[in-house]
Amino acid sequence: MYEDYYRFSAKPFQLNPDPRFFYGSKGHRRAMAYLDYGLSLGEGFIVITGEVGAGKTTLVRNLFRQLEAHNLVAAQLVSTQLDAEDTLRSVAASFGLEHEGLTKSALLKNLEAFLIAATRQGKRALLVVDEAQNLTSRAVEELRMLSNYQNNERSLIQTFLLGQPEFRGILQSPNMQQLRQRVVASYHLGPIDADETRGYIEHRLRTVGWQGSPSFDAEAFAALHLFTGGIPRRINTTCDRLLLFGFLEEKTHFGEAEVNEVIADLKNEVAHQDFHGATGVNGGASNGGMLHNEDAALLTQRVEQMERSVNRILPIVRKILYTVSERNAAADEAAPADRQDSTSQP
Repeated sequence: MYEDYYRFSAKPFQLNPDPRFFYGSKGHRRAMAYLDYGLSLGEGFIVITGEVGAGKTTLVRNLFRQLEAHNLVAAQLVSTQLDAEDTLRSVAASFGLEHEGLTKSALLKNLEAFLIAATRQGKRALLVVDEAQNLTSRAVEELRMLSNYQNNERSLIQTFLLGQPEFRGILQSPNMQQLRQRVVASYHLGPIDADETRGYIEHRLRTVGWQGSPSFDAEAFAALHLFTGGIPRRINTTCDRLLLFGFLEEKTHFGEAEVNEVIADLKNEVAHQDFHGATGVNGGASNGGMLHNEDAALLTQRVEQMERSVNRILPIVRKILYTVSERNAAADEAAPADRQDSTSQP
C-alpha cells in the first residue's frame, strides 16, 4: 500500500527471509565466517544460535545463494518434535529421496547411496537443520550417526544446526557429549547495536529504491533501536507499521514523535503486550476477586491507551476505505468504456 506512495519497488520490511535484504552486521558477518569456515572443512557440525528473529534463517538463505561456488548439494530441514525414524524420513525428503513407507534400514540405505553418488560427482552434501532446539535426544543421535558415513576417511555429509539460545544449554547435557566432540565451530548471534540498527534500516530501504524519502532523524533511529532491542524481525515489524502510518498521515519525515506514536499503538496489540504483574499470584484478581489499587490503576491506564489507539486508528481506517472505494469507482467508470471499445471492434 505504501510502496507506491514512497516509490519503492517492493516492501522493504517484509517478514519472510529474503537473501536480497541480508545485512552484514558485525555479528552476522562473523556468523557467515563460521559457516564459510565449516564449508571449507567439509565435516562435522557447525552450531549457530540466536534469539527469535535474530536473522538465522536469512543467514542460511544468504549462504544458499553462494553455494554454487562450493559445488554442494544442500537441503534444509525445519525440525519439530520428531522421533528418530521420522527424523531420518525428513532428512531423506529434504534431499528429494523416496521416504514414504520405508523402514529405517531402507531409509539409511537410500541416504548412503545418495551421499556416495554425490561424492562420485564431485559434490558434497550439506544438511541445514533449523529450530534445532526442538530436536529430541534420539533425533540428534540419528544426525550424529549420519556423520559416520565416510569415503576415503572423508565425511559424506556435513550438518549445520541453527537454534534458539536454549539449544546451547541442550548441547551441554551429558547425553550430548558425542555430538559436542564433532562440533567444529559455534557462534551465538546477538542483537545488533544502535549504529547497526540505523544501517540495517537504511540498507533495506535502499534495496527497494529508497532515495531519501521518507527521511529519518537521529532520534527516530534511536527510538526504533530502544523499542526493538536490535532484533531484526522486531525492527521489520515496527518499521513496516511506521511506513504505513506515514502513508496514511502523508508524512515524508519521521522523528521521535512519529516513532513513539506508532510504538504506543503497537504496545496495545497482543504481540507486544506484557501482562506481568497485572493479576494476582494465581493468575486471577487478588484479595478474593478485588483488584489491588496498583492493579486497578494499571487496568485503567491500559483502557485509556486503547481508547487513544482506537481514536487514532479510526481516521486511518476511514482513509483506507475511501482509497479503496475511489479505486473501485475508477475501475467501474473505466469498465463501460472498455466494453464499448471491444464491441466497436470489427
